[in-house]
Amino acid sequence: MNVFRHREDLLPVLCIVSLTLLDVVVFFSAQSIWVLGAWLLVAIGPKACICSWNHHHQHLFTFHQPLLNRLLELVYAFHTGITTNAWVLHHVLGHHVNYLDQSKDESAWKRRDGSTMGELEYTITIALTGYLRAFQVARRYPRYQAGFFGMGLVVLLLLAAAFAWNWLNALLVFAIPMVAGYVITCWHTYCHHAGLDTQDPYRASHNILHRSYNILTGNLGFHTAHHVKPKLHWSRLPQFHATIADRIPADLYKEPLFPVNLLPAGDYRTPVVSLGSDCRGRGD
Repeated sequence: MNVFRHREDLLPVLCIVSLTLLDVVVFFSAQSIWVLGAWLLVAIGPKACICSWNHHHQHLFTFHQPLLNRLLELVYAFHTGITTNAWVLHHVLGHHVNYLDQSKDESAWKRRDGSTMGELEYTITIALTGYLRAFQVARRYPRYQAGFFGMGLVVLLLLAAAFAWNWLNALLVFAIPMVAGYVITCWHTYCHHAGLDTQDPYRASHNILHRSYNILTGNLGFHTAHHVKPKLHWSRLPQFHATIADRIPADLYKEPLFPVNLLPAGDYRTPVVSLGSDCRGRGD
């Protein structure tokens, strides 16, 4: 039986599930706050990368079988703080539909007066309103409500059980990474779009062609290609990007944040304009 919809998902899923199993081992076995703290520091980086893979899954489900998709979403929720259909509603049916109209965009980077939010302001705003906006979109899409509410409740019950068993281990192994992953997910959309006020989809996203960044995030750096064809599997984005690269202005290519920018960059194949050491948008 063909379990995966795309065979390229096998390795990342194995890595993510393995990290989850290590979380469970640490949760049940660690008896020292030093061990817990060390695991938190070691695992927080890889868990931050998982946010991108959760994003890919909620655009295009990983498995043919719904049960396997729900189980994988449980895994993602305990790394990223984003539960089943939350990003389908907020991001896929919200942001992707409205990102060219800042008056409607669920991930809007403009203030009401039309000025550009700062990076911190944007991150806090999206984080505080994320689930509320997902709920508002859910009212228009009843088919996603059962998964959104039902699996959200399952995650809350499992997390509550973990805290009842050992609150300190639950806090350091699960809760803090969940909050961090959620905030990182909200922040990441800022450097993708902030300051790009246009109706042209080929000019509305920043792109990062750094090889290591795209290995870690599943080609999320090919962001214009992703917005032009949001249902295209992550493994196909570089090939599609090559067909539209001449339509993307040179100043929309950027470098990833430290420390990823220190990793091997590979062959960009497209001119990259360095706008400093990070992927900030044009806002303040």
